[in-house]
Amino acid sequence: MSMVSTANPTANLAAIMSPAQGDRLAVLAPEAASMTTRDGVRLDADVYRPVGDGPWPVLLQRQAYGRRIACTICYAHPAWYAAHGYIVVVQDVRGRGSSEGVFRPGEHELEDGAQAVEWAARLGGADGRVAMYGFSYQGYNQLLAAAGDCPSLCAIAPAMGPWDPATTWAYENGALRMKQMLGWGLQITGEAARRAGDAAAYASLVEAAAQPPFGEAVSARPAIIERHRALSHVMDWLETPADDPFWQGISPAARAEALRARKLPMLFVGGWFDTHLASTWRAFSALGGEGAHAATRLIVGPWLHFPWVRQVGQIDFGPAAARDMDAEHIRFFDRVLKEVTAEQPASRVELFDMGARAWRSFDRLPAGDSDTNGALALSGSGRAAIDTCDGKLLTGESDVAGEGAEFIVHDPWRPAPVTGGCYGVPPGPVDRRVTDERGDVAVFTTAPLDAALSLAGEAEVELAIDCDRASFDLSCVLSRVTTDGKVFQLASGYAHHRALHTDGRDGPNGRYRLRLSPTCATLAVGEALRLSVAASDFPAHPLNPGTGEDPVHTPRVHALITTLAIHHGAARPSLLRLPVQPATAER
Repeated sequence: MSMVSTANPTANLAAIMSPAQGDRLAVLAPEAASMTTRDGVRLDADVYRPVGDGPWPVLLQRQAYGRRIACTICYAHPAWYAAHGYIVVVQDVRGRGSSEGVFRPGEHELEDGAQAVEWAARLGGADGRVAMYGFSYQGYNQLLAAAGDCPSLCAIAPAMGPWDPATTWAYENGALRMKQMLGWGLQITGEAARRAGDAAAYASLVEAAAQPPFGEAVSARPAIIERHRALSHVMDWLETPADDPFWQGISPAARAEALRARKLPMLFVGGWFDTHLASTWRAFSALGGEGAHAATRLIVGPWLHFPWVRQVGQIDFGPAAARDMDAEHIRFFDRVLKEVTAEQPASRVELFDMGARAWRSFDRLPAGDSDTNGALALSGSGRAAIDTCDGKLLTGESDVAGEGAEFIVHDPWRPAPVTGGCYGVPPGPVDRRVTDERGDVAVFTTAPLDAALSLAGEAEVELAIDCDRASFDLSCVLSRVTTDGKVFQLASGYAHHRALHTDGRDGPNGRYRLRLSPTCATLAVGEALRLSVAASDFPAHPLNPGTGEDPVHTPRVHALITTLAIHHGAARPSLLRLPVQPATAER
């Protein structure tokens, strides 16, 4: 690996980008610098330096969207971080920005990232210690780099990034995350067209991104992606099933053992309405448990992918939700890179309680107490999909109704839509009453609570289902029903089921377990808890045609009307298990 500077550092000495303010240092205008990877690819970077003699520790961000963006949609500008006494390096990853090569997500990030760490550690004025930061793809590539050969890497701060592509990014429970994959894919392909100087392709991709073409013959394979497949990875990913070994090659999860062995300090940041919530939760579960560095922490706020603010969807979560995450990062980096003595965080895990609108502290990821968490039983008179007052969630002590079933008829002409959450328009917590009132959504609700109910962790749905087709999908949403009747999502889960099952079942009938996304919320007296069940959440995921064919490649014209029967009663119970916690909030 060679190192080349493409600018004269002394030329910037008179160009102060950020003047000194209070205890913050003045910062020089960014200088351009490049490194060459072992296989001969030039990677370009901007380097922000504080004015002073140093030496300084380095903060490295490896950027997939152009280095001048630098994650400023949710982080302070790199100059702000440099003003706190760091050399900040923002590098274009291979095939992005002005860096050479071809962008193939995840395929080069381990080697390129590890080499970039060691290059950054030897920059002029650097003290040899490097930490990485950034969110989304910039969080993902930190985890891969940390699994490589980079002894100068001292800490990482991955926020809202992928963990296991086959289960928490491209797919979940066998279902393609279509809206995310195509939305992101159009953006990636558009940038490749811009780099190639193809103005016509770029314009058509920008137009498609503004109005994604989910209504084409094969929803998950729009013609514009196929037409420009040579520009990006997207078609290759769509043609790769969830069980293909390819995904392990680009998976941080597949390198969990190596990452644990490093015992790096890690600061994970997540959001309850972020598309990568499951990734963040599972990454911390794998890396932040027993034996992890004492500084490793997880913070999950009530946020979308971005911005990280107090107003999310239709709810203002209050001033506590407007947490200063830049300050959190500086405190973390100061502790682990500069050995600054400061008050240690009170806990390893901090979760925002969406009901109490306050932060709660935990020593580890909350899972609930299985000895005290009684399951709620689904019940109804057979009209839970027609009358939102019919379906019930009953405690074990309740007078459960006799044997019965609730029916969902999925019509591919008008599939149940995604509402709120991380995929809806708008996203976040939005009142989903109109969706719950549809005839293809079965709704089960508790009686108004006579005591507060605090949840933290992952709920699980276990349903006894019969289906009249060879395959079906299952969408489950857990919501809080307010005292004025509004319905706001707390968690969700989605799964694709085909006639052939890995557990030996030979048909689409049986019992189905679905773990919902993590949540943290305290429901007040008078509020209620609701479970909504449907056979689609289009266009978050493609429609299951009911034929047993793969929804990713099947024309919508093949799709069949599908009927699900959700059974309840003693013989074939359907259950909702909750992660109940003591109802105490902090901060």
